[in-house]
Amino acid sequence: MDDATRRAAETLRAWIADTPPGGMVFFGGAGVSTESGIPDFRSPDGLYAQKHRYPPEQMVSRSFFDAHPSEFFDFYCERMLALDAEPNRAHRALAELEHDGTLRAVITQNIDGLHQKAGSRNVLELHGSVLRNACMGCGAPYSVERLLDLRAANPDGVPRCPACGRIVKPAVVLYEEPLDERTLHEAITAIAQADLLVIAGTSLSVYPAAGLIDVFQGSRLVIVNRTPTPRDRHADLCIAANVGDVLDFR
Repeated sequence: MDDATRRAAETLRAWIADTPPGGMVFFGGAGVSTESGIPDFRSPDGLYAQKHRYPPEQMVSRSFFDAHPSEFFDFYCERMLALDAEPNRAHRALAELEHDGTLRAVITQNIDGLHQKAGSRNVLELHGSVLRNACMGCGAPYSVERLLDLRAANPDGVPRCPACGRIVKPAVVLYEEPLDERTLHEAITAIAQADLLVIAGTSLSVYPAAGLIDVFQGSRLVIVNRTPTPRDRHADLCIAANVGDVLDFR
């Protein structure tokens, strides 16, 4: 980090130290997990920049899932699963902040489960998780490992429930699908009650998730992102840096 970025990071750390117990909420996107080797979506090296038979944005839609399940699972399993990924400095720092009572909740757009793997407990997954899966017919739950086994057992590569034969769908929110109402309500409540809101690793361009910050009425709004966002002018502090560099207090 250059001197200006380092000073901004130190300011954020001072604000965190000054935050009352449970007064901080973290809202993160794909940039939180890039240091774990998981690509984001919109950067030059992200998922949307890669060449595929269909546009990636189309392949992660519910209509594409329904019409082309085989192609969906090819893309999903090859490009969106990173089961060997480990939590990075940002994940671990947030878990420590929750442990010491400062951080009220992590609200994430990510589906990788790395916050929980790092030790965070109050994680609100706006877009679901690759670790959970369920039969679309009988509702039977399946681990991601079992989903992969079921996919390998079928010639078309589509995982199907052994009990009823219906497709096993990942518990992730696809385009054209609504967010889970309970998770959304909990996220709105957490942000509305926060004194310090730190938004990191997200372009704030995906709605309705990006609109959640409109309910924030606290003292300090901080945005940590390598590129500018549409909400920068509303922030009390903007830091153009990797999330791990900013949150790693050591």
